[in-house]
Amino acid sequence: MTEAEARAELVRAAQGLDAAGMMPSKSGNLSLRWGAGMLITPAALPYAQLTPADIVAVAEGERRADSRHRPSSEWRLHAAIYAARPEIGAVVHTHSPRATALSCARRGLPPFHYMVLLAGGEVRCAAHATFGTATLATNCVAALEGRRAVLLANHGGVAVGATLAAAETLAREVENLAGQYLDLLAAGLTPVLLDAQELAEAAAQFADYGRG
Repeated sequence: MTEAEARAELVRAAQGLDAAGMMPSKSGNLSLRWGAGMLITPAALPYAQLTPADIVAVAEGERRADSRHRPSSEWRLHAAIYAARPEIGAVVHTHSPRATALSCARRGLPPFHYMVLLAGGEVRCAAHATFGTATLATNCVAALEGRRAVLLANHGGVAVGATLAAAETLAREVENLAGQYLDLLAAGLTPVLLDAQELAEAAAQFADYGRG
């Protein structure tokens, strides 16, 4: 993938998530690992207006000289994930309504449905920290250990993947699961959680899924 293609892919994903209502009021941010740094969406620019030229190149905490905008305020969070997880190629951070609502209760997603396996298991809620800070980045990385998605307390959600398509798909699934979980709680029902054996059996099914 060329840099031009990577920039276009970030624009496509950001605008798709925005159109789905997952990035309200210019919130959230997306990035791709790129060389020794990353390509990341800019700060405070409406996604409908975003163009490939607006994407910001960042390495070692500095934006590249040809970048016309400041990087997202959460660039530290993205950088920390890439530093801690070499297998990760993309990060998607959203303020999607249902995942964000759950994060405001400082609750994660327990294994009430086997689709949590897409995230590696239960989706934890990271300890609270102010947005844009190194502390938030540290808390996010800690909660992501062994996982591919996390909620940020009173903030939103983060999904990661080897590719941008994988991270985007997971972010959408976390929002879907959060809605199902909140619906159960709103109905006064107690979700029945899958046990370790049931999750292992579902994981085994996933291993062959789509191969036929």
